[in-house]
Amino acid sequence: MSSESVQPGTAGSVQSEAAGQFGEFEELAQHAANRLLFVFQDFQDPSQEWRRLFSELFGTFFLVLVACGGGVMGEAFPNTISRTAAVSAPGLMVLGIILFMGKVSGAHLNPAVSVAFALRGDFPWRRVPGYIVVQLIGASLAAWFAQSVINASAVFGSNYPASGYTSTDAFLMEAVLTLGLVSVILGTASGAQNLGVFGALGVGGYIILAGLWGSPISGASMNPARTFGPDLVGGNFTDYWVYVAGPLVGAGLAVAAAFVLRGSGGGQAGSGAAQGDLFTEAHRPDKA
Repeated sequence: MSSESVQPGTAGSVQSEAAGQFGEFEELAQHAANRLLFVFQDFQDPSQEWRRLFSELFGTFFLVLVACGGGVMGEAFPNTISRTAAVSAPGLMVLGIILFMGKVSGAHLNPAVSVAFALRGDFPWRRVPGYIVVQLIGASLAAWFAQSVINASAVFGSNYPASGYTSTDAFLMEAVLTLGLVSVILGTASGAQNLGVFGALGVGGYIILAGLWGSPISGASMNPARTFGPDLVGGNFTDYWVYVAGPLVGAGLAVAAAFVLRGSGGGQAGSGAAQGDLFTEAHRPDKA
């Protein structure tokens, strides 16, 4: 046998075994990378849009469950849920939802937010109708669940102008509150701030703050879907226009303010926040 032959236990044998193990590791890593790429491509496939739509339905369901549920629970169990608790719960829920599913769909949970992202150039218009439809469905399912389980009408969890105030007063309040909400959302999603998941703290905190001071007049809905669900299930659409027109006007004003503050949208950061980070479509990929 040649002296150059590799003998068991020699340095050459150890090197050969290490090379073999490295080759196996490299093969496993390549397989994992290919699998990950397949998953991303699966999300990119237009036929897989249902994943994002389910994410929006799922998130909106939980948002409206606590937003509507606070009022319904308060009717069923008087003096158990304070106004402070009722307006804080939706903000805390939104914070959690953004953290656990924001990367999938953008966690809009609100037709006004979807429209604002589209106006800003961060979200494709072709995807807006689907988002709005599932948001309305999620809100309706949540209101139905609350009414069925708690045994009190969903109207107690909806939003209506306060007694002694006109629908115009409520409209103006909803517009101003939504202007602030969407400004926070667009700002924390932009390349200028690029706060990522920490933006959830800003959004959730603003919802709580807006509810604490603005809810007595209009309910501080700031979300057409949040009011639609309880109105549909409870069968009372009184002054519902306030909760469509107000948030949409406020969202439009927020988009205009964002342009004044930061210029045009459509960059990577804003588009990623609006769409989720799975193969984001950036209108202006050269922009942060």
